[in-house]
Amino acid sequence: MTVKTALDQGTRLLEDAHVAVPRLTAEVLLCHALRRERVYLYSHPEAELSEHIWIHYGRYLHERMRGKPTQYITGVQEFYGREFVVTPDVLIPRPETEHVIDAAIERVTRGSRVVDVGCGSGAIAATIALECDASVWASDISLAALHIASHNARRLGASVHYVAADLLDPFPAGSMDVVVSNPPYVGLGDRESLQREVRDFEPEVALYAGPTGNEIYQRLIREAERVLRPGGWLIFELGYRSLDAVRAMLDQRWSEVSTGPDLAGIPRVLCGRLSTEMSTSAPFANRAL
Repeated sequence: MTVKTALDQGTRLLEDAHVAVPRLTAEVLLCHALRRERVYLYSHPEAELSEHIWIHYGRYLHERMRGKPTQYITGVQEFYGREFVVTPDVLIPRPETEHVIDAAIERVTRGSRVVDVGCGSGAIAATIALECDASVWASDISLAALHIASHNARRLGASVHYVAADLLDPFPAGSMDVVVSNPPYVGLGDRESLQREVRDFEPEVALYAGPTGNEIYQRLIREAERVLRPGGWLIFELGYRSLDAVRAMLDQRWSEVSTGPDLAGIPRVLCGRLSTEMSTSAPFANRAL
């Protein structure tokens, strides 16, 4: 079995299973089996695969044909130009979430205290820590996710403090300058409309917010009003069709409210600034996870 033959056969299998971008997927999976970069596939098309490599490649193809996301097979996903480790304990970082980073970079100033709520793989927190001169915290209700996030931060050399928490519960009032989040925003009634790769493999705690999908937004906004310092920013990712409902949750305590679209033109990021008349309390003392 040569590299070329393996690619051709893998592509056909994935096509028959109705897997998106079958050729690219076959290439990624074969590279994962070979532990090689994609250029190797086309510079060595006649290279013979060992039985060991073929067995691994076949297993990866079978897993992908059953719906398992490619990222959970390879264990990595690129985000904002960096490679993050991902497992089924964390949501796979999406390109759309990079717009959250862009919005944060515009608003995070030197020395800002930033918290990423529901950090998952840690992609947002680690990226902000590396892109901005800021003090960054990250919270998640899942201990397994926090371990993945802290592992990614160490790999990338990002300084992030991790806290096991349900949203912002342990953070004192007035302790943060920026709250950023990609929260769960899928309604329970929309479960069957999701792609099988998402519905059957990604962690439910990171997907579903409640019956409408807007429940976490409601809680996050109220908690951000307590945790942010006057003039602090709340930045979060919007779910599909959630803009109107979520925008209505921001009352007179919020100003400079704006939204940003993704590459498809869908409103994807919402930003709001807390009134400078809000009160604060004692500074926040944190202990890393």
